[in-house]
Formats: sequence, C-alpha cells, structure tokens
Amino acid sequence: MAYPERRAARRFQIKLPMTVRWTSGAAVGEAQTESRDVSSRGVYFFLPKQVSHGSPVEIVLTLPHEVTLAGPVRVRCLGRVHRTDDEDEGRSGIVAEIHRYEFLRGDESVA
Repeated sequence: MAYPERRAARRFQIKLPMTVRWTSGAAVGEAQTESRDVSSRGVYFFLPKQVSHGSPVEIVLTLPHEVTLAGPVRVRCLGRVHRTDDEDEGRSGIVAEIHRYEFLRGDESVA
C-alpha cells in the first residue's frame, strides 16, 4: 500500500557538517555531526544521545559551493526536535523542525 507524501518541502539527501546545540530540561548539550537529509523546513541528523521531543535546537551548517555556486555559506537554524528514532551504534536519529534561519557572514562568529 502506497502512502501519500505529506511533506510540503522537498528533501535533499545530503551530508553536511553541522554543529548542534540543544536544551533538554536543565541539560544543555552540543555536538558535531552531519545531516542525513535537509529541506527548507527541517533536517534529519544523528546525535550520540537521545534528546526530548520539543527541545529547542540551534543548528549551524555550511552549504558547500556545489549547492550555493558562490562559495561555502554558513546558515544558523533555530527550531525544535520534532521526532527521535533509536538507531543502532548507540546514537539517535533526530528530526528537527526549522522555525527560522539566518545566513552568517564569513566574519560572524556563532555565540
């Protein structure tokens, strides 16, 4: 049985290096990882630990020259964890909804 596609934005299966910061209850975490797929509304990635549904996340990723055709571009995305999947190898698959994003200039540091 085929299920209708519910996504409103096209997904791109692309591995992009990312820094992810999250807050889950009183705990704050940060990890270097990479995306499995990306769309304008969300990103799927892996973390070494489980993060609670609804937790706020900040993701900084770099779009490569092959995507931008103008050199690498860093993007800061703010959103929330929408879903988590338990994966093998002691890591969790995370689906984060992107609520807002901004392009960072080359000289702009991430605080």
